[in-house]
Amino acid sequence: MTDNIINKFVDAEILLDESAYKKIKNYNDSAYLVDSLIKHMTTSSPEMMVLTGKVVEDYLERTSPDILKTTYHNDSKSQMKLVPQDYDFQILKDASNKSYTNGEIRDLSSYFRSRYHKLRDLLTYKRELKDSTSIKEAMSRDDVVNIVGMVNDIRYTKNNHKLIEVEDETGSATVLIHNENHEVFEHAERIVKDEVIGVLGSRKGTLVMANEIVNPGVPRIDEKPMDFATVFISDIHIGSSTFLDGAFKRFIDWINGDFGDEQQREIANNVKYVVVAGDIVDGIGVYPHQDKELTIKDIHEQYEEAARYFGDIPNVKIVVAPGNHDASRLAEPQPAIPEDYAKGLYELKNLEFVSNPAMVSLDGIKVLIYHGRSFDDMAMTVKGMSHQQSDLIMKELLEKRHLAPIYGERTPLASEIEDHLVIEEIPDVLHTGHVHINSYKRHKGVHLINSGTFQSQTEFQKIYNIVPTCAQVPVINNGSFKMLDFS
Repeated sequence: MTDNIINKFVDAEILLDESAYKKIKNYNDSAYLVDSLIKHMTTSSPEMMVLTGKVVEDYLERTSPDILKTTYHNDSKSQMKLVPQDYDFQILKDASNKSYTNGEIRDLSSYFRSRYHKLRDLLTYKRELKDSTSIKEAMSRDDVVNIVGMVNDIRYTKNNHKLIEVEDETGSATVLIHNENHEVFEHAERIVKDEVIGVLGSRKGTLVMANEIVNPGVPRIDEKPMDFATVFISDIHIGSSTFLDGAFKRFIDWINGDFGDEQQREIANNVKYVVVAGDIVDGIGVYPHQDKELTIKDIHEQYEEAARYFGDIPNVKIVVAPGNHDASRLAEPQPAIPEDYAKGLYELKNLEFVSNPAMVSLDGIKVLIYHGRSFDDMAMTVKGMSHQQSDLIMKELLEKRHLAPIYGERTPLASEIEDHLVIEEIPDVLHTGHVHINSYKRHKGVHLINSGTFQSQTEFQKIYNIVPTCAQVPVINNGSFKMLDFS
């Protein structure tokens, strides 16, 4: 279409400026308009051989004002994007409508039993743990110990050796990691309560002397062919006084092909999916005195405003998971945002709601979406980890094969009959948010992405000197990672 427009004017020996070209291309029937303009200019004004945007606008107003109002779009609202007509979209795992807990002790027991068995199965599949025994059996032997257990307690001796208590359904054992066994001790420094690990070592009295600690881990995955682009965003916080509406509108203009340089528009034209990892709105009553920092103080109105923004992105598939600011229960797994709160968003035919976490397939590319609340616990618990480097946390969670291993701290976890936060299937992409700071790492073939925020620094963040990376949007285009800045 671009070449046809330009070539027709070249053949008619008419010069075309950029504003005229945009107005013609954005007209509903651009081919008809081109022919009509050429005829008009060569017959009525043969001396005027430069076509400007003003001339196009005057011509449209003069010849067909009614059509102008309905079919012509100005530059800020134009839809230049070539639209992918089909999506191979599947929801592979979603915890919505799968909450069976009554809050009883037996539910908690079922929850941890589910976690243990899922992760034990992953561990015993590994070569070094194929011959593992129960803890009870291992502690009755005098030789090599090969066990799988859930971490119940972590402490240090007076000589700074590490003691880790692990348990299974038959009993418990105390594992000692000597601080002079540097490689194993360094690994043990990243162990957290309630994760499931394998231990290889030998028994010495009542202790197990560890020679190796084994995580469920991930094998290296092959790269899949990808001939489209996927955009990853989170933590938009619509309704907050610190929501960056100008930057978000530029993002929407870009995805519709109306913002950015030529290369950026080419990427926009290739976008097929947008994945949102939670906190689409700022919510109500999330923290004390939040109402003082809100421009929209009604949760339904916040989602209606969100629907107005996302309604301007009609040409891609949008996938939305909840975060801790959204109108879903706080305990993870969070069901999808209910329709009662977000009717306007549910009316968008190109938008899908999923739980947090959820696994989806985008034309065969498996994306694990998790908001990232557990990053708070990992940053506070594990030496060397911080919100500023969430890629390191994502790598660790992937190796532990659990999105929120620590129970009973800042991350509320529902004691479901099944633990839905175990990473049973390895994704091609792990997409997270929550910390408002972009990060990216490729680990064993998996793209680890934290998508930053569209919210400027809050008062809470100022207190803790957290500097967000605002309006910087990660994109995987044809398999390659790009970061686009709309700030």
